[in-house]
Amino acid sequence: MLRRIVDLATDGGRLGVERGFLTITSDTTRGRVPLDDIEAVIASAQGLTYSNAALAALAERGTPLVICGRDYAPAAVLMPISGHFEQGLRMVAQASAAKPVNKRLWAQVVRAKITGQAEALELASASSTRLRRLIEAVRSGDPDNCEAQAAQAYWPALMGKDFRRDRTAGGVNALLNYGYAVLRAATARAVAGAGLHPSLPLHHQSRGEALRLANDLMEPFRPAVDLIARRLRDEGVVDVTPAAKAQLAGALHLHYAGANGRTTLSYCLSRLCGSLSRVYLKEADKLEFPRPLIPFLDEGAGDAAA
Repeated sequence: MLRRIVDLATDGGRLGVERGFLTITSDTTRGRVPLDDIEAVIASAQGLTYSNAALAALAERGTPLVICGRDYAPAAVLMPISGHFEQGLRMVAQASAAKPVNKRLWAQVVRAKITGQAEALELASASSTRLRRLIEAVRSGDPDNCEAQAAQAYWPALMGKDFRRDRTAGGVNALLNYGYAVLRAATARAVAGAGLHPSLPLHHQSRGEALRLANDLMEPFRPAVDLIARRLRDEGVVDVTPAAKAQLAGALHLHYAGANGRTTLSYCLSRLCGSLSRVYLKEADKLEFPRPLIPFLDEGAGDAAA
């Protein structure tokens, strides 16, 4: 089932719950969304209120609430404390994983991310030669920082030589911030659903970041958001409008090729997190990524936001 992204973008709204529905009420309107149909809630307005019942209902369903700052970058995320019947077992295995295991897994993530970036450049008719070479150079733990080297080549090739990725900037950067917030929320949901702890990372070590594992695992899927943001820019859209949000949130519904046919990005995240839990339980040795690592952009995006 394709779940919905609920975007709270109007100041003065109040989030509540009523008979299995999330309710959004303002002075002039009242909307309802079935709680079981929600992938994530993105709170981008600055003047909102919430009932405890609404927050508890979202947490019971493993639905993240992402609170955005004025630059559309996440400022906080509400996540449940229980997400899987084997959660305790899996978290113990995750916490006790040897450092070489996490370094090996991070190398897999970096290779997948650079592969997705290379495929995005090819889709945009730009050269991917530099990135293809870097894929082969990634070693355990990425000590040569091939991820950063790839980014230096990737952004100018995809967005133009004058583009700089800056989370505090507006325009295309704000579009990327919003798209990444949606992607981070969906990844956090998949992490919790796999019985893993979102703060125990493979690589990211930011002290104040509660979703370090989600930040790790979302990396290979960022190019899906990048391509949508590029398309919006090419269409003259540089503000985070409701229509732009719908397209960016629709990234979760884009389809990837898989061994058993096409599947959505959201489902790919669940499979990836499930494969990570199996590695920690010593039931597998590799993470599971779709192949290729770029979605079909002609379908899915644009119909995911509420």
